[in-house]
Amino acid sequence: MKIATWNVNSLRVRLPQVLDWLEQNPIDVLCLQELKLAQDKFPIEELREAGWDAQWAGQPTYNGVALITKLEGQDIQRNLPTYEDPQQRAIAATFDTAAGPVRVINLYCPNGQAIGSDKFAYKLEWFQALTTWLKTELERYPNLVVVGDYNIAPADEDVHDPARWEGEVHVSEPERAAFQTLLGLGLHDSFRLFPQEEKSFSWWDYRRMAYRRNAGLRIDHILVSDALKPATVACTIDRQPRGNEQPSDHTPVIVELDFDKLA
Repeated sequence: MKIATWNVNSLRVRLPQVLDWLEQNPIDVLCLQELKLAQDKFPIEELREAGWDAQWAGQPTYNGVALITKLEGQDIQRNLPTYEDPQQRAIAATFDTAAGPVRVINLYCPNGQAIGSDKFAYKLEWFQALTTWLKTELERYPNLVVVGDYNIAPADEDVHDPARWEGEVHVSEPERAAFQTLLGLGLHDSFRLFPQEEKSFSWWDYRRMAYRRNAGLRIDHILVSDALKPATVACTIDRQPRGNEQPSDHTPVIVELDFDKLA
């Protein structure tokens, strides 16, 4: 089973790129963030014409998440049940697999804007609510995958220039502590289960030729549960879409699960 996460920064703009990527990359579930589309504007017909189905939570202008899949999802959950929030930031579904039910949760975590701001406080509150929910989800679904744009670079190795980013959102101690708390539930950063090239990032600013200079951050993550860790055989970042014309500032991250490893 292959699962990918990709913040597309406007599905209206990036839909042709998403369809091209799906045609070239045989995966089972593509988790999108920042749709920036109202619920009734989601391009479900275009996706179905290409052989895909979807579950989504839309919002005009901001946020929005979707699960693009050829598998039938069950037990759909939109948004955190532990946090009342009009912003569309989470969607989950359960898929039947050879290993039994696999729960996939797709997140667009708050940015935080600036340390000390109201939006930063909201981010930390949101992560607390997420932690509470995931603890319950792990009890219900031992085979759990939690993907998305976390807006957190967990360690200095996930930052192109740690000194330059010191004191900024994405790298602050409270944010990194929130990420570690998630791992403490029994989740694993799948990218760090394998040897990786140095300076591996998933996001690059549009400004200052950041992509050309590889001045990026790794803020898009795929976490796997204890039960799925033995089945996790690869996690990679596909840089190619960031080089497209009119790209998203993020690029896909893909995890591969081999359920035969669980036998």
